[in-house]
Amino acid sequence: MKTAIDSAGRIIIPKALRDELGLKPGRPLAIHSRDGTLVIEPMPTEVTLVRRGKRIIAKPAKSLPQLTQAEVRAALEGTRR
Repeated sequence: MKTAIDSAGRIIIPKALRDELGLKPGRPLAIHSRDGTLVIEPMPTEVTLVRRGKRIIAKPAKSLPQLTQAEVRAALEGTRR
């Protein structure tokens, strides 16, 4: 895929790539260089560890939108590859 930097320094991430990676408007991104290459990565979700009964779970610091069944299925398929 091809894109360009505009005069304000903005980069448009093609829709197909945003959809593939699940990037939504407002999603925080980390940007840096590595070996002369520009690297843009989604920031990890901040979590706190909370005890629930005998288990410790990771709870997001901010509430997240509820996933659809299709999104859950796609995530599961992605981990099984």
